[in-house]
Amino acid sequence: MAFNTLSGWVADDHAAALAAYAATADLLDGSWPRPGKGAARDFFERNFSPVLIGDPPALVTGYYEPEVAGELARTGNFRHPLHGRPALIGSGPWFTRAEIVAGDLLAGHELVWLESAVEAFLAQVQGSVRVRMPDGSVRRFGFAGRNGHPYRSIGVELVRQGEIAESAMSAAAIRAWCLARPEAVTNLLNHNPSYVFFRPLDLPEDGGPLGTMGRQVTAGRSLAVDPDHIPLGAPVWAEAGDIRALIIAQDTGSAIRGPQRGDIFCGSGDDAGRRAGAMRLGGRLVTLLPHELAARVAP
Repeated sequence: MAFNTLSGWVADDHAAALAAYAATADLLDGSWPRPGKGAARDFFERNFSPVLIGDPPALVTGYYEPEVAGELARTGNFRHPLHGRPALIGSGPWFTRAEIVAGDLLAGHELVWLESAVEAFLAQVQGSVRVRMPDGSVRRFGFAGRNGHPYRSIGVELVRQGEIAESAMSAAAIRAWCLARPEAVTNLLNHNPSYVFFRPLDLPEDGGPLGTMGRQVTAGRSLAVDPDHIPLGAPVWAEAGDIRALIIAQDTGSAIRGPQRGDIFCGSGDDAGRRAGAMRLGGRLVTLLPHELAARVAP
């Protein structure tokens, strides 16, 4: 493709995209260009070719880093833990979520305690979380592995059951449904057999969580992709809804599958959560590849 076929390309903030690209460029092999002096837009146009991988429409969603209250010890109000990864897990599937919860199989691996089972579940879905301690300090936890079972969406299940309309589905709608039906929460969460483990992180508070590449992701400029189709570290031009932006493939997700599937990091906290929860857009994703790689992928 040519850059002039990318809708909104000229108007984007290429310097912001270049800063995000630079955060992980040193992790790429030598065929990927390194940022240098000069204009950001010129850097991308000089060194990359836009390639449409797969067939649109894309599905572009959002994810975020929740911020919730918590305590380091279990109390009457804080009874739902996030767990560290047990050493006994091998390469194959471990116990399911239902088995872990019913048997308390992760006793002794608690890292922090939250007020709500739903918030603990949503932290697992997002893969990272900020936890506010009673003294006002914030502790951050990030992805440390999973139990090896496939992810199944509880939102999709609620739509299938006719409990929530597809057009109204969001994290807020799931929270409201669970609040109205506390007796049904455990069964709903157990619909997803996947279970995510965490580890404490020592990160600057003003940055995002760690992505799959091991660097902090950037709100609005980092994208979770399927690395079987889009290389990690690659710039990706997103045309979805009112979004026209160059975003960098720096993360992955168990629900992100296919060449036209992307999940934009929206930031941290409740406002970011609302933006992420409302994002479900069509459009297309165009991957920027170094010229030689682009010639091999799309001769």
